[in-house]
Amino acid sequence: MSNDLARAARDLVRGLDRAALATLLPAGCSAEGAAWPYASLVLVSVDHDLSPILLLSDLAEHSKAIAGDGRVSLLFDGTQGLDQPLTGPRVTLVGRADRTTEQRLRHRFLARHPDAEMYAGFKDFAFYRVAVERAHLVAGFGKIRWLSAVELLGDAMADGLAAAEPGIVAHMNEDHADAVQLYAAKLLGFAGEGWRMTGIDAEGVDLRCGGQIGRLAFDAPLTAAEQARGVLVDLAKRARAT
Repeated sequence: MSNDLARAARDLVRGLDRAALATLLPAGCSAEGAAWPYASLVLVSVDHDLSPILLLSDLAEHSKAIAGDGRVSLLFDGTQGLDQPLTGPRVTLVGRADRTTEQRLRHRFLARHPDAEMYAGFKDFAFYRVAVERAHLVAGFGKIRWLSAVELLGDAMADGLAAAEPGIVAHMNEDHADAVQLYAAKLLGFAGEGWRMTGIDAEGVDLRCGGQIGRLAFDAPLTAAEQARGVLVDLAKRARAT
């Protein structure tokens, strides 16, 4: 059961491109002059190990809060469109945020959010990586569980895939755009033209078309980057046969 819940949590987190970020505003920011919890909407991408990647302005309240206390939480809400939202899934990741200049993380975020390229290079913007310590999953009534970082990630990592990802994504978008379009239209049932791949991890691929995103899960997790080509070819064949 714990493995199923961890997979459900990973699927939810990877399938969303935004979250509610909560930080602790430093003393003096509230009317009472005490430190105070603060939450607002942020765009997010997640790394292969499920570490959230954020792009924040130095002027944002969150940046000021993180500078004083790196402890944060991120709520990923999967209840949109449900008549009874409390029966739907949501995951809160708890961890510590630090600034990062790692180019791979920058690339992964901007692939997920291409419009952010307009301001990502401004001097008063910075990328942050959140090192996850725990996750709280509510998968519906009675399906509630705290997961450690180790339990959350499980075996959902593929050797060499993080390094190979930019090349794989570029190759698919430049040389096999028709296959990416088929993934979205035939396997996920999405309308619209111009779908692009924005990422690939051990458990699936991420797609985007304008403001719409899609997540196509693999039948079985990859264990090495070399397996990606075969899986993507098989998905294209399946899409064409649909």
